[in-house]
Amino acid sequence: MRYFITGGAGFIGSHLSESLLKEGHDVVTIDNFCDYYDVAIKKNNLECVKDTAKKAGAKYEFFEGDIRNADDLSPVFNSKVDVVVHLAAMAGVRPSIENEQLYWDVNIMGTRNLLEQCQKQEVSKVVFISSSSIYGNNPSVPFKTTDKVDAPISPYAATKKAGELLCHTYYHLHDMNIVCLRLFTVFGPRQRPDLAINKFTRNILNDEPITLYGDGSTSRDYTYVMDIVQGIKKAAEWINTGEHRFGVFNIGGDEPINLLRMVKTIENKIGSKAKIEYLPMQPGDVERTCADITESTRVLGYKPETSFEEGISNFVDWYKKETFK
Repeated sequence: MRYFITGGAGFIGSHLSESLLKEGHDVVTIDNFCDYYDVAIKKNNLECVKDTAKKAGAKYEFFEGDIRNADDLSPVFNSKVDVVVHLAAMAGVRPSIENEQLYWDVNIMGTRNLLEQCQKQEVSKVVFISSSSIYGNNPSVPFKTTDKVDAPISPYAATKKAGELLCHTYYHLHDMNIVCLRLFTVFGPRQRPDLAINKFTRNILNDEPITLYGDGSTSRDYTYVMDIVQGIKKAAEWINTGEHRFGVFNIGGDEPINLLRMVKTIENKIGSKAKIEYLPMQPGDVERTCADITESTRVLGYKPETSFEEGISNFVDWYKKETFK
């Protein structure tokens, strides 16, 4: 099959591309190399993907472009596309509060542009990457996809909810097969440098203080990146084996980890103690995330395989290799 992945030079997109290429699929990706974080990181990810394609003898194409621009998307569809995986987005809760308009433009209008292009080109199978952020401060634990998600507490969460609604609209009007995946805190090699595990690892290695927001009791359902890749591939298989399908699924790690345990796990791997500074909880942050993956397991066959401790070990090993090479 030929996969089109938006945000293909990013953290998840590069891992997904490599996994599909190793399986013999054709992969085409697009990325605009936005400067949300160091562009060199994405360009390095892209080189890793190209190297994997070469070793696998698989067909890989890359387009530099922006999903906000329909003209950048159209060349991708010059050759047949079987499945679209829409990862491209402005990410992050706190930055979305500071720059709402950018998030509306990329995450909502960009998604609309992509779906419209798919409809025009008769590409009917789409995997939309949503987020656990849309649950907000959900009092029901674990989070089920049947829970109400009409009370987002950040612009980022609101844009992801809007993306899901757009997906359902196109599914209903245009006979498309679409699946929305609500990802829970993804971590692993190539994780963005602005995310906690990456920042804490860097600071502990450099004997610099780390900042914890709240008292350390907030928890996240951390999910290893290769488990995320597995979930995306399972979802793609699901929309490929039925007609006029729409679904929303949680892709999580199935074990919430509180902030202090996360820090302790990194400390144990590195062999150094963290210097901790505490600050109040930040606007838009939630107390906990916890995925109910019952339906994801039953319908998609998804099952996380990497423990939090193993994932942290893999990440720290990768970080040291990249930093000190």
